[in-house]
Amino acid sequence: MSDSTTDTSASPAATGRRTFPADFLWGTATAAYQIEGAAAEGGRGPSIWDTYSHTPGRTQGGDTGDVACDHYHRWEEDVDHLARLGVRAYRLSISWSRVQPGGRGPLNAEGVAFYRNLLDALRERGIRPFVTLYHWDLPQELEDAGGWGNRETAYAFAQYARHMATELGERVEAWTTLNEPWCSAYLGYGSGVHAPGRTEPETALAAVHHLNLAHGLAVQAIREVLPGAQASITLNLHAVRANDPASPTDADAVRKIEALANRAFLGPILDGAYPADLLLDTAHVSDWPFVLEGDLEQIRQPLDVLGVNYYSTVTVRHFDGSGERAENDGHGASSHSPWIGVTDVEFVQQAGPYTAMGWNIEPSGLTDLLLDLHRAYPGLPLAVTENGAAFDDELVVEDGARRVHDERRVAYLHDHVEALGVARDAGADVRGYFAWSLMDNFEWGYGYSKRFGILHVDYPTGERTWKDSAYWYAHLTASGELPPVTAVDPR
Repeated sequence: MSDSTTDTSASPAATGRRTFPADFLWGTATAAYQIEGAAAEGGRGPSIWDTYSHTPGRTQGGDTGDVACDHYHRWEEDVDHLARLGVRAYRLSISWSRVQPGGRGPLNAEGVAFYRNLLDALRERGIRPFVTLYHWDLPQELEDAGGWGNRETAYAFAQYARHMATELGERVEAWTTLNEPWCSAYLGYGSGVHAPGRTEPETALAAVHHLNLAHGLAVQAIREVLPGAQASITLNLHAVRANDPASPTDADAVRKIEALANRAFLGPILDGAYPADLLLDTAHVSDWPFVLEGDLEQIRQPLDVLGVNYYSTVTVRHFDGSGERAENDGHGASSHSPWIGVTDVEFVQQAGPYTAMGWNIEPSGLTDLLLDLHRAYPGLPLAVTENGAAFDDELVVEDGARRVHDERRVAYLHDHVEALGVARDAGADVRGYFAWSLMDNFEWGYGYSKRFGILHVDYPTGERTWKDSAYWYAHLTASGELPPVTAVDPR
């Protein structure tokens, strides 16, 4: 690919390609349990995902994160890959049970040193660390005491956040309290398809509130230690569409799902209140007694950026009770619904194309979501903190070199970066994009059957191989100009 600083034919004006400003942040992302392995090494304690994945029937093929991508031992190699990709930021999560095995009490010095060394290495390469404190791996001891259904877990989380701010300090560019609390609450305690695998509707709603409370308390704790700290949360906000836009009942179905999926978190975190319609919709399940006086003031803390994870859309319609209810929400099969209190909404099958997860590919949903947030919260900076796709990749050897030609992933990334650009054109203050994921990894209940990485991982050996999508992404990070999907030459 030509250097646009020396070849005018490659300039944005000449190519007509979309460009992003020099300060736009290109990154990639991972999560601790999905990549680290070393589950019983270095003083690490068990998490709910250790327990869940070791329970027969919970994960595909009985897969666990015991070894995963062995990042714990191969982290220096992985930092080399990040540097070669040219990303300016890396979003990683800390394993709470690695640094504080029981979720309370003394820290594990060896675990803290692991992250300190990793962050130092990233900084030395000019890569800004964006640290997520919680990506679903609650220490098992806290779950044994009630997990996110127990208010005390929020206080334990705040203390953990305080410890991390003290121990890691200025090494961290920005702190994300929680990743996708929707999944933690509704999939962990509602449908049971995520750890800890409980199916208790009222507990799921309590978990929503205690996660929100944990976020607010943690932001305060971090800023007490580091007054200038950048704080955020990452939400998997649902892009919800009506099956029949002209139908009032379908419009109400959209409202109900948006209340549970989006406004249950945006409301308290950004507006300082739970939506009245959410409380009404779920009143037959719970009167929300776990919301105590003063909680909402604790939750609503100023954010420096809101992280948005996006993969696909959902389409809903009113369910009249006749026949079998369609449940194509993309969140795993269970006889228990994650949509607490909602029985008159169904999720219809959407038009393709689809990823290997069965999720529809709809870049315009990202544009719509970002613009909806811009209109609702015009002064709030945004970042796309996860976006990517799983496909059935094939590793081949060509002229002695290992290659993965993942054309569909390249097209997916290209079209979603373009969709982000469209939102920016319309005024959305989107400041960064993090491709999910740096490497293939343990995909939760799907085990190792789904590959999201731009780096291929050979699980028996741990060997990393750049896919075409990694080469494409390196072109994008180098120039800030959206490359054509054919720009996959090794560099």
